[in-house]
Amino acid sequence: MPSFCGNVTERVKIALASGIKISGGGLVEPYDSLQFHLHWGNGSSVPGSEHTVNGNRYPMELHIVNVKSTYNGDTALAVTDSTGLAALGFFIEEMSGDATGQPAKWNLLSSYLSEIVNSGNSTAVASGITLDDLLEGVDRTKYYRYLGSLTTPSCNEVVVWTVFKDSIKVSKDVIDKFSTTVRIAGDSSELMVNVFRNVQPAQSVSTQSSCSTSGYSLGLMVLSLVLGGVRDI
Repeated sequence: MPSFCGNVTERVKIALASGIKISGGGLVEPYDSLQFHLHWGNGSSVPGSEHTVNGNRYPMELHIVNVKSTYNGDTALAVTDSTGLAALGFFIEEMSGDATGQPAKWNLLSSYLSEIVNSGNSTAVASGITLDDLLEGVDRTKYYRYLGSLTTPSCNEVVVWTVFKDSIKVSKDVIDKFSTTVRIAGDSSELMVNVFRNVQPAQSVSTQSSCSTSGYSLGLMVLSLVLGGVRDI
């Protein structure tokens, strides 16, 4: 399973409410959750995950970014520590059958894309969506673990990566919304597609189990479209 880094920085980012933490699973200490963001290709037909497993790329990937609790949210300090950040990666793929608008919470979340169609747009997400909702069906005790980098400039080698084996299942129309709604700034005709990095070899990738995570029940706060920005953790 490869690691990656590149200079493409377009993405949709969701800021998380304060108080969400992850712990256990071999992490050296608790980490505070800051945000999550998404990577995609071009609809359900062109996969866009940033990790691959046995050479296979998934349609989308969700990353939850976390910082060591001892840094109190200071990412400038965290990027000086080889394990200062922890990222949780979740593959997203199309569910079987002819379902549309499923799961309901993913359909609700993706509906907000129409409010952030250009760079710099942001909108508040109403209460009622939790990380537990979005991660439904994922066995959080089975995952891959390696030490790697941020995937956006300046690609600091400061991240404990945890990539979960089980994928999040959503309907095709939900996946398609990401590549048919948001657009590149300055060109209203150009849709944002293929928002992922080229893969590169990773070393010391291990398969582990019994990852303990906590605090996934708090809601989301702000959904925004991010373009550019060095060290935009």
